[in-house]
Amino acid sequence: MDNWFTIDEIDANTYIISEYRHWEETHCYLLNGNARSLLIDTGLGISNIYEEVLKLTDKPITAVATHIHWDHIGGHKYFPDFYAQADEVEWLNGKFPLSIETIREMVVDRCDLPEDFCVNDYEVFQGMPIRVLTDHDIIDIGGREIEVLHTPGHSPGHLCFWEKGRGYLFTGDLVYKGILFAYYPSTDPEAYLDSLEKVAALSVKKVFPAHHSLDIKPEILIRMREVFRNLKADGELHHGSGTFNYGDFGVWL
Repeated sequence: MDNWFTIDEIDANTYIISEYRHWEETHCYLLNGNARSLLIDTGLGISNIYEEVLKLTDKPITAVATHIHWDHIGGHKYFPDFYAQADEVEWLNGKFPLSIETIREMVVDRCDLPEDFCVNDYEVFQGMPIRVLTDHDIIDIGGREIEVLHTPGHSPGHLCFWEKGRGYLFTGDLVYKGILFAYYPSTDPEAYLDSLEKVAALSVKKVFPAHHSLDIKPEILIRMREVFRNLKADGELHHGSGTFNYGDFGVWL
């Protein structure tokens, strides 16, 4: 499974672990503190992310997901020390909202898979977190404090992670360049707007999304908030209203 992951350094203690060979171009983030390391999302689970993480830290590792979708928890099986948000714990215990057949189709779609990967063996991670997170919880990894922000909309338990000391905002699937998904039953367009209001109010220096381009500036938070405000004002902020494009991003409702 050589070259499945691409590693980029944000700073001396923060890394991006990307999966560019899948169409979703998923990004995970490793934050190294003095006491332990925090891995935000564990990716698709197609290749072993644990082996990559061990090259970047010698500290105990805690994993946390921006949300419990298959492409963000694929590597959780390597990290028994993991946290999750209360509203999605059931998705880790037999109530994931998509069938395994549907997920396997998405795994192989538009993907340069490793030769030894067998999609029929692919399963969605199930397990119980050692800590259940709520809004404004602090994760202290030693010399770095990461604030948990509950930002539902894309999913009911979606989280962003805010490191105020460095101005880093890890946005998961709430904010990225591309089509934002807010159309399927477990999404909530009105909550999406509330979450954009929350993150747009922060003094963000750098935005780190879970998918696609890493060339993304904090001003996109304001633009997305304005788009959702306008959609609401026009009576379009609801399921079934369609897809709206705004250049470097769009919204599928």
